[in-house]
Amino acid sequence: MSDETPSKSAGPNRFERVWDFVTAPPLAFLDDIGGTATLGFRALTWLLRRPFRFTQILGAIEFIGAGSMFIAGLVGLFTGMAFTVSVIVGFRQFSAEGMVGGVVALALARELAPVLAAVVVTARAGSTMASELGNMRVTEQIDAITTMGVSPIQYLVMPRIVATTLVLPLLGLFFAISGMAGAYLVAVVWQSIDPGIFFERIRTFVQFADIRMLLVKSMLFGVVVSTICCNKGFFATGGARGVGEATAKAVVSSIVAIFAFDYVATTIMTDI
Repeated sequence: MSDETPSKSAGPNRFERVWDFVTAPPLAFLDDIGGTATLGFRALTWLLRRPFRFTQILGAIEFIGAGSMFIAGLVGLFTGMAFTVSVIVGFRQFSAEGMVGGVVALALARELAPVLAAVVVTARAGSTMASELGNMRVTEQIDAITTMGVSPIQYLVMPRIVATTLVLPLLGLFFAISGMAGAYLVAVVWQSIDPGIFFERIRTFVQFADIRMLLVKSMLFGVVVSTICCNKGFFATGGARGVGEATAKAVVSSIVAIFAFDYVATTIMTDI
């Protein structure tokens, strides 16, 4: 009888371990989405409640916007140059090199500029948000703010979300302009494509709806990236190691979310 007892109890234990292994990742994913959405909603409700944190918002705008502009412009320049080379190689087979300007401009406006500008902001500003808030959490600075009767969500999270949402559309436009400068260098200066045809194709291909898509996507990505990064940092645990893990998770989760929301936004805003 004693030999049979372990075998009877091993079955349920093994089943529970398998069940936990299968269900834990999706449940943790859903819990993370719920926590992020809740934090974002709580932060945005403070927009209409006093005191208004204009100083914190302006400081976050300066850090995110001015600090990321050079990197966004540099990445945009090389993105436009590399993409133009590939487009020229493909279109040369059909003797359609004159369409390069319009195609590159359309790709930058609809996809490349908003997505890659958001990735740049995630890598630079988003990681900093997560690490700053995480460090404040593990050193109990957030608890001290709460003790003083100040909402840490209003004081720390809301300004970062608002600033990122306002700045990212401008960075997206700057990225697109830098990308077109790179495209001009490759197509007109290097490959001797007629500049008149280059700009005429841009006017033909790019419509106001494409610029609107760039701005809407950038604002959406600003909300998503800042909320995810703030959520990861705000609830970080485990000391310095926990802050590092929270920062890494914030960057990875934000980049995945950017591409996921990009598909959703493109599908909704494109009439096909």
